[in-house]
Amino acid sequence: MIAIITEKPSVGQDIARVLNITEKKNGYMQGNGYMLTWAFGHLVTPAYPEDYGVKNYSLASLPLLPDPFKLVPRKTKTKKGYRTDGAAKKQLDVIKFVFSKCDSIINCCDAGREGELIFRYIYNYLGCKKPFSRLWISSLTDSAIKEGFGRLEDGSRYDSLYMAAEARSRADWLMGVNASRALCICSGDRNNSLGRVQTPALAMVCKRYIEVRNFKPEPYWQPVINVQTGEQPLYVNTAAQYANKEEAEGIYKLLKTFPAAKVERIDKKGHNLQPPLLHDLTSLQKEANKRFALTAGATLDIAQKLYEAKLVSYPRTGSRYIPKDVFEKIPALIDSLKEDPDYKNQAKQLSAMKMKLNTNTVDDGKITDHHALIITGNKPSKLTADEKKIYGLIAQRMLEAFAGMCRKSVLDIRLACDGIKFNIRQVSVEDKGWTSLFGTGPDDGEAPGNGIGLSSIKEGDYLHILGHNLVEKKTKPKALYNDSSLLDAMQTCGKDIRDEDARKAIRDAGIGTPATRAAIIETLLDRGYIERDKKNIIPTGKGLELYKVIRLMRIADVEMTGGWENGLAKIERSPDYYDSFIGGIQVHTKQVVDEITSVVKAENTNMETPYVCPRCRLGKITLYNKVIKCNYSKCNLTLYRELCGEKLTDKQLKELFKTGRSSLIKGFNSKKGKAFDACIVFDSIGNFHFEFPEKGKPAEK
Repeated sequence: MIAIITEKPSVGQDIARVLNITEKKNGYMQGNGYMLTWAFGHLVTPAYPEDYGVKNYSLASLPLLPDPFKLVPRKTKTKKGYRTDGAAKKQLDVIKFVFSKCDSIINCCDAGREGELIFRYIYNYLGCKKPFSRLWISSLTDSAIKEGFGRLEDGSRYDSLYMAAEARSRADWLMGVNASRALCICSGDRNNSLGRVQTPALAMVCKRYIEVRNFKPEPYWQPVINVQTGEQPLYVNTAAQYANKEEAEGIYKLLKTFPAAKVERIDKKGHNLQPPLLHDLTSLQKEANKRFALTAGATLDIAQKLYEAKLVSYPRTGSRYIPKDVFEKIPALIDSLKEDPDYKNQAKQLSAMKMKLNTNTVDDGKITDHHALIITGNKPSKLTADEKKIYGLIAQRMLEAFAGMCRKSVLDIRLACDGIKFNIRQVSVEDKGWTSLFGTGPDDGEAPGNGIGLSSIKEGDYLHILGHNLVEKKTKPKALYNDSSLLDAMQTCGKDIRDEDARKAIRDAGIGTPATRAAIIETLLDRGYIERDKKNIIPTGKGLELYKVIRLMRIADVEMTGGWENGLAKIERSPDYYDSFIGGIQVHTKQVVDEITSVVKAENTNMETPYVCPRCRLGKITLYNKVIKCNYSKCNLTLYRELCGEKLTDKQLKELFKTGRSSLIKGFNSKKGKAFDACIVFDSIGNFHFEFPEKGKPAEK
């Protein structure tokens, strides 16, 4: 008897169908010489500090450097702490039983680093010694499964992949547990955490927010001429922008002496615009946020429901490509949309073109764990409004991705008045291709008025100038992050890394994975580090205070992740590098603990006060450099000294806690940058609010 284990039940069902394994049992299937069972993702994880006997938070226990590392069944968070997940323990017992009844095992977990880790952790936790082979496929079509089982490989061939996965897992544990505990101990707040991905993400949000808050618009000027092209005039800006008004006025006055602008150069070239690639999870989340204001977490939840309803392929994918065997099914999937009232016209249009389907998104070499998101061909019914939106994004992108290229003609023209340059671009569409399906496509910067009359001009011509103008403009700050732009920043942040090897290591991956980025954003929200302000994501006072502490630490720098990925790639090539990598992580962990301890302690010098906490009525108020807290351990009263851009003084705070209100404080700034003056007042249950000097004006919470 041969055991088969998959990463999730749905994959097990697909393999069982192909291998004719039909007898269903409790947690496994049996038949045709096989016993097939499955995991539910990570059933086994590295042990928690409590599992090593470290129950209390104390600096004396840090750094925690387990040797050896222990493995435990997956745990879930409860009000009383972390407890073993009953469902995980039950399925582990099933897997143990299946392994005990078989002579060998086939590892059919996902083809990638995490899939390998899931199997090896289960295998090692159970103390299994039986030989195992590896199924390595990137799609779950019948033909791919059959072909994969025809070329199974010895499991030892993937030892280096497993060692890299284990190294990443242990490095995350060492850094996350130690840095988080150090911060919790030094800050006195257990609802704190640091990590290789969440901390750089928080740093991105805080840095952008501070840049926007401190941004001061700078004026600049651009002279404009109005030239005659054919029957219509065309307004054209100078190629240069002028920060100096006097210089701009000088250019403007000079331009007024020219009756015509000379056509110095004309470049005409064709431009073939490929359709967008199929969605992976990150691109789907970004699109859903832009079009429907859905958060990254909400989009993942909806896509998961559609997957469980067998309407779309596996959503937690980082690939935007499909393999050749899946591509063979695309014509049938397109045909299935001919009956859908929302997509029947586009599906029929694509079929009616009678052209060869575009293969730009077909590449076996760019797929590891899972292929891009596509529909399954099953007819959707009774979808909620949001489910319909997400299904629509996947269906629409699938139709676009296999349509023909959009062919355009681009005309670039350089005008000149002596040494003063002007640029004009005209874009004309010769074949709409994929953009004709839904009327979508990027803005190519077409000239105003579509550049009417430009096609007839020649180099050396003079265009009559009808008028002149000098336009004053102002620089604008970068936009605050929203779910879409933050996901994009997490995905592309590697491009700014200085170290070339580290930059290459995460160039195409960024920080986090498509499956974890939404969870990282939710963690930052749960910790109270960030909040949503309409569509924007901004830091809270707590988040900004933490950023001030960690902004210069390496744990907040994406370059650390780049260095890790570079090291993990070395382990995959040469397993002997494993010990050096882990040794380096241990040294760095000690440095981070010392760094956090010294910085946070310096920030948190305190002054005890005799004032009773207005919230719990039990503790006393303590004034720190950055924050004000109640010293009663079960009270959560926290007030940051820097409030709406104004730092509160000891005198103002003592007055507030002595009388329940402060005197009038001037110089606060709202989120929109509007200045206001107000008193801080505590209400009867210990919550504070602003009270404005103007009578009748509502209080701001």
